[in-house]
Amino acid sequence: MAAKQPTTRKKTTTTRRKTVKRTSTVRKPRATTRGQKLAIWAATKIGEQAEKHGQTVMSRKDAAILRMTHEGCPRCKGNGQIFTKGKDGSFTGSKPCPAKPTRAKAGRMRVAIAARFGADRDTGLVGWTCPCGTKEKPRYRDAKTATAALRTHERKKHGGKSVGGAWYGQVPENAQPTTAPVTPIAPVSKVNTSSVMTDDEWQNQNSPLTVKDAEKKGVCWCCGGKGSLYAAFGGQQRVIVCGICQGTGKPATANSHA
Repeated sequence: MAAKQPTTRKKTTTTRRKTVKRTSTVRKPRATTRGQKLAIWAATKIGEQAEKHGQTVMSRKDAAILRMTHEGCPRCKGNGQIFTKGKDGSFTGSKPCPAKPTRAKAGRMRVAIAARFGADRDTGLVGWTCPCGTKEKPRYRDAKTATAALRTHERKKHGGKSVGGAWYGQVPENAQPTTAPVTPIAPVSKVNTSSVMTDDEWQNQNSPLTVKDAEKKGVCWCCGGKGSLYAAFGGQQRVIVCGICQGTGKPATANSHA
């Protein structure tokens, strides 16, 4: 009788183990009393403020390096980056200076001193403000990171809805504006001799638009796009050329209606 051959058993495939995050062996304190809870809360807040201060110092060092390597640069006026502005004078963004650096290196000690002391330690950085009253001083490297911080504030305090916050940048005191301000010309007036209107009817020809309405329509805030102002004084009715838009009716690049 032939001997029975053992049946070959099928090997079971080993299941691949998933990598599990290693848990910390440090025992976390567990608060039981009110004093312990207060101590843990204070330690957490102190740690958050220390981390925030460290990030601010690093941003100040980066800004100081840009200021030192672009010292005397005619393009950015020694700031290292250029803050762009809109027609109403508000900040619209920031971009690095495209010009070649004037210096190749910045001393480590000088950078450390400029980042911690002096009035220019926040120069070149960006901060943000919110209409609710919350304000953060310049501590971000560019407008993108400042806008992200503003959006985080809106998510926490305003349910993720924008309430019209804005950001601002700090430039050197001796920096000149990139666009020359518009200087109003001397008013040119002409006496009217053909109209039979009363003085009130003559003056009612002036634009009734407010400053905000004029900005929405894209016309001069002073004359409302007419290019002329109507006044009556000394027994004469006069047509005065608008000195802000110089009679064009178009908004100036740097109108000052404060």
